[in-house]
Amino acid sequence: MPTKAALSHIPGPPATPIIGHTLTIARDSYGTQQDYIQRYGPVYKTKMLGVWRVNLCGADALEMVLLDRDRIFSSEGGWDALKRIYPGGLLLQDFDHHRRNRRIMTAAFRANAIRDYRVRMTEAMETLLEDWPVGTPSCFYTAIKDLTLRMGGAVFMGLPLDGDLAQRVNRAIQDEIRASVAVIRRPVPFTPMWRGVRGRRFLRETFRKLIPERRANGGDDFFSQMCLARDENGESWSEDEILDQFNLLIMAAHDTTATTLSVMIAALGQHPQWQDRLIAEVNGLADGPLDDGALAQMTQTNNVFREALRLVPPVPFIPRLATRDFHWKGFDVPAGTSIALNPGVTMLSPELFSQPTVFDPDRFGPDRAEDQRHKFAWTPFGGGAHKCIGMHFSTLQVKLFVATLLRNRRIRLQGSAPHWHRMPIPKPKGGLPVILDRV
Repeated sequence: MPTKAALSHIPGPPATPIIGHTLTIARDSYGTQQDYIQRYGPVYKTKMLGVWRVNLCGADALEMVLLDRDRIFSSEGGWDALKRIYPGGLLLQDFDHHRRNRRIMTAAFRANAIRDYRVRMTEAMETLLEDWPVGTPSCFYTAIKDLTLRMGGAVFMGLPLDGDLAQRVNRAIQDEIRASVAVIRRPVPFTPMWRGVRGRRFLRETFRKLIPERRANGGDDFFSQMCLARDENGESWSEDEILDQFNLLIMAAHDTTATTLSVMIAALGQHPQWQDRLIAEVNGLADGPLDDGALAQMTQTNNVFREALRLVPPVPFIPRLATRDFHWKGFDVPAGTSIALNPGVTMLSPELFSQPTVFDPDRFGPDRAEDQRHKFAWTPFGGGAHKCIGMHFSTLQVKLFVATLLRNRRIRLQGSAPHWHRMPIPKPKGGLPVILDRV
């Protein structure tokens, strides 16, 4: 890994001994990066958690690194901190190895499987939302994290909504998530990493027992489809590969959806005219379960979803590791350098989006199409070979939630507009207190 001296030709702010810029970035990651871009330009270095990183900023950098036509940038090396909890997942694989596993994973996201997930998801969502309190304040972020975990148990794992096993699985997933962002990276007893390692072991042991039965009998849940998945050449996964891929997938699906729905609900509470627009859209759909045609009609909901992802993306920074020397914007960057991309800050750029801090879903309408000003202007799902494979599934999940909620609930925020912890995973400060009124 290059030293500070090896990166001396790259500009950057003075670093505090030992901690570098860690606390400054943690306190205000977006504001700090916007300040550094203004002072040093789109290429600068920082020291975060003991590692010197070169920040490559803007849509052009996102395009260059994520498309990676010369196979320079390693996702596995960038996400090295996740290896103890999520080894073997798609995010931590590169090049031919990644392409092989992504082809198999794609089989679990085929159109008829998505339709099965939609039916299972609709039933679970209606059941879970019916238990949410009406007319009294509640913490939306806590509630939506619980809902996405329990619904994930049904849709992803084929487990009942309630029951001892589902609760133990959910606790293990939560322990893994906390471990993935823990400061102490070794499993010292009673630390988050220690609990995360134990949670990972429990999940692997639990789901390994299910693989033979799922392979023999199938099922319309995601885990069953992964057990059966084959690429166009008939290649499938071993048991260990299934467990590694599934473990990362359920984490990614849970936390990103909880963040995005929290942003959307906050926005609908702050902007009642948009809540009215989505209510009208939902009321215009046919009664009964939503099919593909009905979901396609939810264009206003889709624009709100896209705007929420632009303002508070679940993954605001993307790490990579340079496997070879490269040149960018006048700078030579040596092999072994940690790279940081900034889709969160890029999506707030006034060069790409008008009044970028304002909630304005109409910017995605066909008459404005601000997201088309650059092919990497809007990148909450990443891009290139590692673009989020669950993007369409996430859109489906969000639309089903909005339609189910707004058919018989109305949203009132309690208190002022929420502020957001941006790192490591965005969440609303104070938990986003709301009141849901029954229609």
